Amino acid sequence: MQFFDLSVTLEPTPSEPVPVEIDYVSHAEGADILGKPIGIDRQAFPDQMGLSLEYVRCTTHSGTHLDAPAHYGPLCAGEIAKTIEELPLEWFFRDGVLLDCSGGPANEPVSCSEIQHQLQAIAYSLKPFDIVLVRTGAERLWGKAEYFTDFRGVSREATAWLVNQGIKVIGVDSFGFDPPFHRMLEDYRHTQDSDVLWPAHLYGRKREYCQIERLTNLEKLPVYSGFTVACFPIKLRRCGAGWSRVVAIIC
Repeated sequence: MQFFDLSVTLEPTPSEPVPVEIDYVSHAEGADILGKPIGIDRQAFPDQMGLSLEYVRCTTHSGTHLDAPAHYGPLCAGEIAKTIEELPLEWFFRDGVLLDCSGGPANEPVSCSEIQHQLQAIAYSLKPFDIVLVRTGAERLWGKAEYFTDFRGVSREATAWLVNQGIKVIGVDSFGFDPPFHRMLEDYRHTQDSDVLWPAHLYGRKREYCQIERLTNLEKLPVYSGFTVACFPIKLRRCGAGWSRVVAIIC
């Protein structure tokens, strides 16, 4: 059995627009904290060390994470949109399929025709609840400021087509699921058309689906299908997203 880690490390990096902050409490400092209720410090502990811990400050959309329908809007198909802790666990342990769209046009989102072409190329027919992983090549920019600005994203049309095949979880290796923020905002400035603003995300107001953002190591998968994806999100009360350790498993 082989395991492939498809998650980035949650860490301070230029690739996070909201800085990730990690404060480290050492073993010695941990001893002082643990002993404080009875007035002792590190000197009382074996080797003058207690237990370490860390304080982490970040958003629910930092690192590799899974967006819930509630992130896209308050309603989905006229019903209250599910938050991350309300989603069915069975969505997140399913057969996976990898679609390599890294050769597509750099300044355009992954199109529906690309998705269909890649499926034909690997002779794979989607079935409901497959987890679809889209490789665009954006993972090579992780750790650089360009990770936030130079990526493709996935089109609304491609998203809608996948969801209409019964897909509930779609993952991508880029910072965001839609095109870069600055590109969408500039398109709106020129067109005044609200449909250019986060179109794939906002499709989630019509149909229920989840997206995984900031995958990595997709190029290391030796197969395009025949593997299982585990991507359970952390259980957070009333949140629109949750961090996920995404793993591909080949038996």
